[in-house]
Amino acid sequence: MGFRCGIVGLPNVGKSTLFNALTETQAAQAANYPFCTIEPNVGQVAVPDPRLDKIAAIAGSAKTIPTQLAFVDIAGLVKGASKGEGLGNQFLGNIREVDAIVHVLRCFEDDDIQHVANKVDPIADAEVVETELMLADLESLEKRVPNAQKRATGGDKEARIAASVLGQALELLRDGKPARLTEPQDDEEARVFEQAQLLTAKPVLYVCNVAEGDAATGNELSEKVFEKAKAEGAQAVVVSAAIEAELVAMEPEDRQEFLTELGLEESGLARVIKAGYDLLGLQTFFTCGPKEARAWTFPKGARAPQAAGEIHTDFERGFIRAETIAFDDYVELGGETAARDAGRLRQEGKDYLVQDGDVMLFKFNV
Repeated sequence: MGFRCGIVGLPNVGKSTLFNALTETQAAQAANYPFCTIEPNVGQVAVPDPRLDKIAAIAGSAKTIPTQLAFVDIAGLVKGASKGEGLGNQFLGNIREVDAIVHVLRCFEDDDIQHVANKVDPIADAEVVETELMLADLESLEKRVPNAQKRATGGDKEARIAASVLGQALELLRDGKPARLTEPQDDEEARVFEQAQLLTAKPVLYVCNVAEGDAATGNELSEKVFEKAKAEGAQAVVVSAAIEAELVAMEPEDRQEFLTELGLEESGLARVIKAGYDLLGLQTFFTCGPKEARAWTFPKGARAPQAAGEIHTDFERGFIRAETIAFDDYVELGGETAARDAGRLRQEGKDYLVQDGDVMLFKFNV
């Protein structure tokens, strides 16, 4: 299971530069003028996980296959997008298709790079984008909720559910709060809320794009963004798009030395992915053998058959059991055979809640 993160922000905040660096491509044209990105560019990136290499080494796997993450570089937004200004309609449509929003905010000063508002204020920038998303959601719900309420009085069960949960979202939006703060009362309300595809219901990761010198510690501007994220239950990370662009041009063996010199332990990509995983409640399990060791993404709280379904629907449909070894046990004991002999290989059934790092072999019959 992969997930799609839409990279958004005002023009000239570093969206396309970050996208190019993250995906190690130059698919998006980074230029110093608004709307240099016309169509959303999609880049698939491997999710870095050192555990996969350890498992592959122990299992003697011929190759490793990491799980994938998609980044979508979406055209810059301006005020009035909810009314179709600039590339507004296209922007809002692209946002609707992603699982999470990676909101890039400019947290650096540079007289050579024009800011669309002629000032560097990441909080104001964030509010411009959020306001347009809220206005679009408001326009949608102010039509839908009254219709649902009217049908609910006639005994329509689905309309009653919609009137309740979407009515709650509408009140939040009218108070200037995002729809993601809505609290569905049960599974049915959660389903209806999800189907509404509200733009402000999507989880948000703020990426503070700072100058190279601030990459390790951040700065006053990024601190304000972190405070904002904490207040609204969002996530935030500090990244220097300029550093990420330099890393792309380096040989792999030189990258870690470069990061260490800058006081960084890992790349911006790794930080963005970790924050994104946490934001969406995603975890990883592994499969391994002589041919390959592979990482698979699954939603936290998934049971064994669901995890098996990430490999193939037949695995879920015909699930029998899952031979499971915790990652730490697999590494400590030196592989499957030793884990089995030590009684650390478990036979788990349909109700087993898969844990992050589990090494699994699924038994199924279709």
